[in-house]
Amino acid sequence: MQKNDLIDQILPDVLAWQREIHANPELGFEEHATSNLIAEKLAEFGLEVYRDVSATAVVGVLSAGSGDRKIMFRAELDALPVKEDTGLVHSSRVEGVMHACGHDAHSAMLLGAAKLLSQTREFDGTIYFVFQPAEEVLGGGKQLVADGLFKRFPAQSVFSQHSWPGLKEGSVIATSGPFMAAVDDFTLTFSGNGAHAAMPELGDDPVLASAEFISAVQRVVSRSVNPLEALVLSITQVHGGSINNIVPDRMELQGTARFFTPAFSDHVERQLHKIAGGIAQSHGVAYALDYRKGYPAVINTEGGAAAVRRAAGTFLPDDRIITNQPPTLGCEDFAFMLNAVGDGAHIWLGAGEVGPRAGLHGDQFVFNDKLFPLGLRLWQSLAGTLLPRGA
Repeated sequence: MQKNDLIDQILPDVLAWQREIHANPELGFEEHATSNLIAEKLAEFGLEVYRDVSATAVVGVLSAGSGDRKIMFRAELDALPVKEDTGLVHSSRVEGVMHACGHDAHSAMLLGAAKLLSQTREFDGTIYFVFQPAEEVLGGGKQLVADGLFKRFPAQSVFSQHSWPGLKEGSVIATSGPFMAAVDDFTLTFSGNGAHAAMPELGDDPVLASAEFISAVQRVVSRSVNPLEALVLSITQVHGGSINNIVPDRMELQGTARFFTPAFSDHVERQLHKIAGGIAQSHGVAYALDYRKGYPAVINTEGGAAAVRRAAGTFLPDDRIITNQPPTLGCEDFAFMLNAVGDGAHIWLGAGEVGPRAGLHGDQFVFNDKLFPLGLRLWQSLAGTLLPRGA
């Protein structure tokens, strides 16, 4: 990768911000200290700063030239409820909370990009720097959109970067089309009359109904959808009973469905009702299904992915720009923002191979520092690619 004196000068600041944020992690919608740090720095760089957009979000606005095109760069603020076990000097000082997904680094890199671009102004138009709360589970991106982010900051395209362990170190993954899956969650309960284990004929058996459902539900994937289309349906929790000689009167199951085809959301819900209803009837128990539609799929647009590839191509060789990466069934609430705008891309930065507890959300996750100059240069080049001067 080409050297850039200004990036080299900014890099120590970026590392210091990341270390500060990492040592003081905050969970979703509680990122007050992190937001304060970012807002203070953005103002110091001369950006317009807005903190009244949505919860703990921070938006910085930077304009240059006379162009009217507007783009948005986004990073996440929140940490995870994970107890850190890295041994880093800047390890979390908050018990049971850790930046185990790289959001601290993503925010520091975007903050560095704001500083870099405020000094160079090598673009023509407006860039919105959005620091989003609550990406993990709580759907801060959805709330940002609902709270009017794009009415106040009407970007024509939106982009996000994310470290991705397991992919070639120093690579930029810019694939168009399905990239990260949609996710729905559900809770299913079977309820009936409990009984002593020695006299099961005196009651119903929600445990047996649950066991049959766990097995039968896999037919949704194997027999109700095209096998060439991705769908994963997993039962992840089973709860019931409190003593070993009593058949309980209630069982609760929780699970998740992940897919790329939007119609699968309604289809899975209908199938769960159908299967649970049939099993409940055959066992003489009642059932209740709470099906919750979650994050939509991240579908990178061709124009957005192409812009990332052009930007990366200004400083990376072809073998470091990945255009055909298979999608993952992991999810990402950037999808809400991408859907709202209709153009853009979620970008992965290959972080290299890591150990079994050092991947995303692992308690030994350590962000690869080699990605900082890569991310900074990519933000800089993407700004110039999307908002070229003299166009």
